[in-house]
Amino acid sequence: MVILIPCYNESKTIENVVTDFRRVLPEATIYVYDNNSADGTDEIARKAGAVVRYEHQQGKGNVIRRMFSEIDAECYLMVDGDDTYPAEAAPEMVEKILGDRADMIVGDRLSSTYFEENKRPFHNFGNSIVRWSINTLFKNDIKDIMTGYRAFSYRFVKTFSVLSKGFEIETEMSIHAIDKNMFVENVIIDYRDRPAGSESKLNTYSDGFKVLKTIMRLFRTYRPGVFFGVIAAVLAIISAAFFIPVFTAFKRTGEVAQFPTLIVCGFVMIAAIISYFAGVVLKTIYQKNRQDFEMDLYRVTSEMQMKMDR
Repeated sequence: MVILIPCYNESKTIENVVTDFRRVLPEATIYVYDNNSADGTDEIARKAGAVVRYEHQQGKGNVIRRMFSEIDAECYLMVDGDDTYPAEAAPEMVEKILGDRADMIVGDRLSSTYFEENKRPFHNFGNSIVRWSINTLFKNDIKDIMTGYRAFSYRFVKTFSVLSKGFEIETEMSIHAIDKNMFVENVIIDYRDRPAGSESKLNTYSDGFKVLKTIMRLFRTYRPGVFFGVIAAVLAIISAAFFIPVFTAFKRTGEVAQFPTLIVCGFVMIAAIISYFAGVVLKTIYQKNRQDFEMDLYRVTSEMQMKMDR
């Protein structure tokens, strides 16, 4: 079992985080992955008893990509280094991975103290929008999409392709778990705001825009039939709406008085047809990828079992 802590300039809080998690999970190995910190975060973490490693490409997604590729474990617990998540919830999260055989445990802040503790109202609004968007588009009930406090199984980590570079990585994890029918559970945790002097690295507007863009990108990738079907329907409605007056006039007079409109309607309808069949083709490709993923999941599960039996 390992505890993974991605860090960027968390010198004011990292010692408390490492100490707290060593206390509640003394059998776990704690890894702090330093992401170009300039305030001595790495040395403080090392003195507190953590194994310190480095990722020099900036961005939380890059750090998680490095962590997941380098470390093998039966259970992975990931937590931010800002001391906003309680260590006391860790044993329950780990037990759900090891005992219940869940694939991802979500530390749910939004169902407890997040909206009272967090002093940034746009963060509150953004979290609510992201949660509603994903649970509506992907038909699921993950309570906290953006939380940095999660536990993972070996098979989740080794089948998760990290594509995001920054804070949108949590959104990508959640959608991956939903799409691949992973066993996900929510654990309600208490949230406390950052201590004085500790600053968030999250930019409310730019990172929020990246998250929303990621949701739409992944929706296009994982639900191509719906995505391109909606585009096709909108284009077909527009084409029909402009074509009907032209056709009505033709029936009445026997002449087409608006040739430019008729031509544009034709091209828009062709675009609708192309969009529809693009969705059909991509949906077929997606289904083949799902089949390949299931075979990869069997391989990874067997690989983990062999490692445990050694």
